[in-house]
Amino acid sequence: MNDQTRGDGIDVRTIVVGRQPLRVATTRASSERPPLLLFNGIGANWKLAKPFIHALNKTAIIIFDVPGIGASPLSSLPYRPSTLARLAAHLVAQLGHRQVDVAGVSWGGGIAQQFAHQHGAICRKLILAATSPGAIMVPGRLSVIMKLATPRRYVDRDYMSSIAAEIYGGAFRDDPKLIASHAHAMSGATNLGYAYQLLAMVGWTSLPWLSTLRQPTLVLMGRNDPLVPPVNGRILARLIPNARLQMIDDGHLFMVTRPVETARTIEEFLND
Repeated sequence: MNDQTRGDGIDVRTIVVGRQPLRVATTRASSERPPLLLFNGIGANWKLAKPFIHALNKTAIIIFDVPGIGASPLSSLPYRPSTLARLAAHLVAQLGHRQVDVAGVSWGGGIAQQFAHQHGAICRKLILAATSPGAIMVPGRLSVIMKLATPRRYVDRDYMSSIAAEIYGGAFRDDPKLIASHAHAMSGATNLGYAYQLLAMVGWTSLPWLSTLRQPTLVLMGRNDPLVPPVNGRILARLIPNARLQMIDDGHLFMVTRPVETARTIEEFLND
C-alpha cells in the first residue's frame, strides 16, 4: 500500500484487493454518515471526479480506478458488473467500513445498481446519475454512441475538444474552458482496459430486479443529455420502490459542470 497525502485533502493509495491492485482515493469528513462510494464513468480515472469531491462539505469519499483505467493495472481476465461490485465490497471492508452510501455516474451507474442489488446490507442509500438500466435502455443518438466505441477522447485532447459538446451536451456547448479543463484531467485509459469496460456491460440489465432494491434512491438526470436520454431516469425512478427523480438543467456531465449544485443536492438526500 503506497500512501500519498495530497495538499487538497485527498489521500491516494494503491491497495491490493485480493490479487488486484487498485488506485484508491479517499477523503475524510466530520459527519458520522457512512462514506460515499463513487463509481465513475467509462474510461474515467478518479481525478475526473475532483470538482465534485471538492464541492462536498460533510461527506467522505471512496473512489477507485477500475482495472485497466488510470493507475489501476489491467486485470488478468475480463470482468462483469458483479465482479466489480464484489471487488468494491472487499475494498470497503479493507478500509474498515461496515456500510457505505453508493453513487454511480453513467457507466458507473450500472455498477452502483449491481452493488446495491448484490450487497444490499452494505449499501445504505443509492444515487444514480446520468445512467440507465443497462442493455435494455432508451439509447442516445447513434452518432454520439459511436464516438464512445474507443477511448480516443481520453488520449487525444484535440479530438476530445472537437466532440465534447456533441456527446455531453449542456454546459459543454457554451463554455470551451470547461472542455479544455476536462480534457486536461483525462489520462490512463488503455485500449484493453476500455474494451473490458465495454464488454462488462454487454447483455447486462437491471430491469428484472430493480423492484427488489430497498435502498432510498435519488436519480439525477440532465435535461440536455444526448448520451443517456432523461427517459431512462424516469424508468429507474418508476421501477425502484423508494426512488425519486430530480432533473438538472445541464447535459451528461453535470457532476463536472455543476459540482456545487450536484454535491448540495446529494448531501441533502444523504442527510434526509
